[in-house]
Amino acid sequence: MCNHKPPCPAATAPDHDAAATVSSHPEQGWSRLCNGILRFEDGGELLPGGKIIGPFSRGLVNAA
Repeated sequence: MCNHKPPCPAATAPDHDAAATVSSHPEQGWSRLCNGILRFEDGGELLPGGKIIGPFSRGLVNAA
């Protein structure tokens, strides 16, 4: 459970990325957020229930 004031957003909340980082392992490419989400350096996430949110692309522009 989150002890922050105000509490961190739940893993299912739209703003779940705003949760505090409680464990960071940049040498392995991941961090654990207070709400139980594992966030990977490529932008992908693993939610506590096992749902996977794929990585996102930054800075890509449609050249059409």
